[in-house]
Amino acid sequence: MNQSVIGTKAMIVSPHYLATAAGARILEQGGNAFDAAVAVSACLAVVYPHMTGLGGDSYWLSYAQSEGKVRGYNASGRSGYSANIDAYAGIEAIPSRGIGSIVTVPGMVDGWDAVHREYGRLPWAKVMAPAISYAEDGFPMSKDQHHNTIHNEAVLAQTLETADIYLPGGKAVETGARFKQPALAKTLRRLAEFGRDEFYKGETAKEITQFLSKHNGILTADDFADHHGDWVMPIEGSYRGYTLHQMPPNSQGFSGIMALHILESFHLKEIEHGSHDYYQLCIEALKLSFRDRNKYLSDPAFTNIPLERLLDKSYAADLAASIELHRASMEKPLALGSDTAYASVVDEEGNSVSFIQSLYFEFGSGVVAGNTGVLLQNRGSFFSLDPSHVNCLKPAKRTFHTLMPAMASRDGKPEVLYGTQGGEGQPQTQTAIFTRMIDYGMDPQQAINEPRWVWGRTWGEPTQELKIEGRVSEHVLESLAQAGHLVRKVKDFDGIMGHAHAIMRDKQGFLQGGSDPRSDGAAIGW
Repeated sequence: MNQSVIGTKAMIVSPHYLATAAGARILEQGGNAFDAAVAVSACLAVVYPHMTGLGGDSYWLSYAQSEGKVRGYNASGRSGYSANIDAYAGIEAIPSRGIGSIVTVPGMVDGWDAVHREYGRLPWAKVMAPAISYAEDGFPMSKDQHHNTIHNEAVLAQTLETADIYLPGGKAVETGARFKQPALAKTLRRLAEFGRDEFYKGETAKEITQFLSKHNGILTADDFADHHGDWVMPIEGSYRGYTLHQMPPNSQGFSGIMALHILESFHLKEIEHGSHDYYQLCIEALKLSFRDRNKYLSDPAFTNIPLERLLDKSYAADLAASIELHRASMEKPLALGSDTAYASVVDEEGNSVSFIQSLYFEFGSGVVAGNTGVLLQNRGSFFSLDPSHVNCLKPAKRTFHTLMPAMASRDGKPEVLYGTQGGEGQPQTQTAIFTRMIDYGMDPQQAINEPRWVWGRTWGEPTQELKIEGRVSEHVLESLAQAGHLVRKVKDFDGIMGHAHAIMRDKQGFLQGGSDPRSDGAAIGW
């Protein structure tokens, strides 16, 4: 069982040990947390390609010691200028895979550039170097990528360019075998030489958009050329003396704050951890936050989202009063994507970065764009084709987004950085690990190791099923079922619970890092 890594100066956590190590090397070479975070992110795009990549989105929470404040960067893409409901006439929903699922411009590369340009210290090419090396020279195939390749073999086989990379010779690369991505390496080398605009206006943009045009895709050269992310002020809440920081909409981050606001009405320290009451309160608080999330969340440029009311403590208290300890409410979950990678970095100056990135479903759209090696996301497939729906498809619009990196501070400085993979499971797992650290005094690794649950589905058909890991006592499982939950016991450490990671500054000022044993990740601190 993993144990917390404790560092005196710096800490890095990510879902792949090679990406974590790449970030550590950048710090050792004189880089700061922002340089290291971009290096980790770029490496994850190479060594965890089923979860994230250049063709996806990301969100960043940053704290620069010199500024003394938390800022956010929304690196999610908008739908194309031609993306409207009429473009999908005759079908009930946007396809979840294939060319038709490629609706939004990838925001990842823009996010790297924005964070590095604003706060980075090392040259751009040096920060990109570890990712280029892993793409060019290869890396040992991880268990997680191998498993997901086999699981998604039919999707990967549908596009020649995708199959050539991920199914060489018609089958998945074995765990531990060297996996190379020469086309992606060339794309990364161009980015290292020419910068951000290479992806949105240069040769890479041209190759991607010409490929899409050839296959009747929606996105055009203008969509890529006009893309931009945004520096934003994070939304805030509070929990037992901590200030909570989450990304504003179109991120679902406010649901994580709402759940903790609701739970603050209960004295969790007096409730046994792992008991029926603990699980019941957490699950019901999250279901109540999901009700408002599902009602309101979309691009705030297109709709009004009443955050002031949703984040009000009196509203949370009213919701808390509706929770019954022995009866499950009948809220409805959504079907959300699960492929995501969360990581965070704290350097010895106190600079902190909490970030998350994704292709939406595993391997995104399943389409590699031409000879770029870039898998394009299917994030836009979550848009609704119902014109009355808050998240209906319109041109140049951002969709409801599951990504939600988290940070919690005291006295104006970050003390906890946390997040997880897992679509609908992200606010659920965040709530679990944060309450375990704050209410029950667990270190990050113990909080992550403890049994987890996920209500609903990460993707596919929505269900009200409550999946819960097998280490939870039979007595608790039975009592949750008696309360009306559709309980299904899964493996003791099940990947469907997502890959969570966290950094916490303890009372000694040391940095404790936790990495999920359900992932291929690692924490490195010194």
